[in-house]
Amino acid sequence: MKKILTAIIIVLGFVGAFAQRKPTPPPMKKQVIAPSYAWRVIEPLGLREPATIDTLPDNYGQQSVPSMKSDAWATTGNLGAEGINMIFSQRRPMSDFFFRDALEAWLPSSESMKFYNTRIPMTLLSFNSAGGRDNSQERLSTVFSGNINAKAQVGALLDYLYSKGCYDHQAAKGLVWGISGSYIGDRYEFQGYLNHWNMVNKENGGITDPLYITDPAVLQGGVATINPKSIPTRLSDAHTRIKGTDLMLNNRYKIGYWHEEEVLDKEADTMKTIRTYIPVTSAIWTLRYRQGQHVFDNGSAGDDKEFFEHTYLSPGSTHDYTTYSSIENTVGISLLEGFHKYAKFGLAAYLSYEIRKYNQTPDTLQRVEGLTPFPEGVAIAPKESQNIARIGGQLTKQRGSILTYGATAEFGIIGPESCDIRLEGNVATRFKLLGDSVSIIGFGGFRNEAPPYLMNNYLSNHFIWQNDFDKIRRVNFGGKLDIPFSRTTISAEATNLQNYIYFGSNCLPVQHSSSIQVFSARLNQKFKFGIFNWDNRITYQTTSDENVLPIPKLAIYSNLCLNFRIATLYVQLGVDCDYYTKYYAPNYQPATASFVNQHETKIGNYPFMNAYANMKLSKTRFYVLFSHFNQGLIGGNNYFVLPNYPLNPRRFQIGLSIDFAN
Repeated sequence: MKKILTAIIIVLGFVGAFAQRKPTPPPMKKQVIAPSYAWRVIEPLGLREPATIDTLPDNYGQQSVPSMKSDAWATTGNLGAEGINMIFSQRRPMSDFFFRDALEAWLPSSESMKFYNTRIPMTLLSFNSAGGRDNSQERLSTVFSGNINAKAQVGALLDYLYSKGCYDHQAAKGLVWGISGSYIGDRYEFQGYLNHWNMVNKENGGITDPLYITDPAVLQGGVATINPKSIPTRLSDAHTRIKGTDLMLNNRYKIGYWHEEEVLDKEADTMKTIRTYIPVTSAIWTLRYRQGQHVFDNGSAGDDKEFFEHTYLSPGSTHDYTTYSSIENTVGISLLEGFHKYAKFGLAAYLSYEIRKYNQTPDTLQRVEGLTPFPEGVAIAPKESQNIARIGGQLTKQRGSILTYGATAEFGIIGPESCDIRLEGNVATRFKLLGDSVSIIGFGGFRNEAPPYLMNNYLSNHFIWQNDFDKIRRVNFGGKLDIPFSRTTISAEATNLQNYIYFGSNCLPVQHSSSIQVFSARLNQKFKFGIFNWDNRITYQTTSDENVLPIPKLAIYSNLCLNFRIATLYVQLGVDCDYYTKYYAPNYQPATASFVNQHETKIGNYPFMNAYANMKLSKTRFYVLFSHFNQGLIGGNNYFVLPNYPLNPRRFQIGLSIDFAN
């Protein structure tokens, strides 16, 4: 079935590519078609910022390599598996439903959600595949957008992922689907989407002994090779399921006036009147609904007893169940930028009201022999509701080629987030240098926020905690310099954390009351000499307390390639390498989908290399990639990304993406 599906997709790609090269008759009258564009929505008031349409062939194949989600990605190894970004400046804060955080790289979010205006229907269909019968990896995804008219469009997305994994009990399966739409009219604007996901991940707890990777002959009586699928794992009948829904409906009604202007109609050689609506102020309503469900099941009583230190609810097997829901309404009013020559910025104020609900595994069993007693004084209700209100304001300037800026201030006034503060701002400018446009961006923020409810209250079969954590304070500031003529981008960021929450070595959340400083600097440098290209990303980061916040000091990504054309076929042929220095990488705890600190095993100092060919013919992209080709050749065999979680061994991967623009 897999081979048939792959063949069908490849044939469709080539047919689509060559079919779209057929000449079409010229129109009877010259028509001007506006270019396609994309944008993202900035919460909570629905401001729009430009985004890109993903049709570029460069580095397309690397998207299917699990460990390349960032230049230092700590993961359990499989495509669709849990992971955490060890480049701290790129890591998002802990969410209200922290189980989702480990899979956020594979799930849609408000930051990644795009809206398109393509004038003509657009369908981006992608398929990639790797491995054989025992370790197959497949992913099929599609994005659709079509305009009803010049102002309204509808969209949809579908992402199906199934990967058996290169190691035993590691399979991952996920289905993501969504619908979206927008209407940008003179008076009324609407932007909305509904996304749903269902991810199931087998949990193997890691391999039982790292020597199976580094020196298998020691464990096998001198036999130096081993099938990765035959390596024993610490769990054999456990899995995690993460389900969720994300709904956003943003509405804006603009109040203004009509401006009339007399212009010359050159074709008719007469004057005509053009009426333009000039919005002055607007009323905004945003509805946001979020829902999440986490399930951890382990059907093996023997694994349960050996892998987990405590068992509180069920001695034979584990079925942990936690749900979360949030419904939030935001109303605002804004004075719009640009309605008058002196209106150089936009100003808005808003009020948000949110209701959150949590349900956890109830303690319905009688206490029997073999169960761990509850920690003293712990009494956690299986259900909890929270009512939260916030007020906020925004100051923005999105127009102009010289200076743009934005600032948001938000304050909690009711509920557990009362007295919370969130301040964020950015400013950007451009100037000419050696005939090119150089840009500088500065940003900063201050947060004083209550910890997530589940960090204070959690009940499950193997982990129970009840804390009274203080508010988390975070101050950060930084900047970015982009120099196009030298193909250089430099950025730096400094962050101060107080009351930082992390998972300790006992897999329980801990709050560090003292301050932690984190500094990072990043250089993106690209070189080009004819068809020869060498792209580099170098990240340096340091933390004042590596025991609490361990991160690799240096991460390097280097990509050496040739970019050229054979007739109409574009080719990118090259080798890339991802490397970061040794550090105490976190352990992974499958029962809570969390990454926990450890101070026994250092991970890193290993180059992960791929050889690839990315190609594009008309509107069809395809690739062939030899992932981790340096295994056992360059860097040795210590290719772990987490303790007891090795990287995927070398394998061939292929993929295809077709742009069915009509």
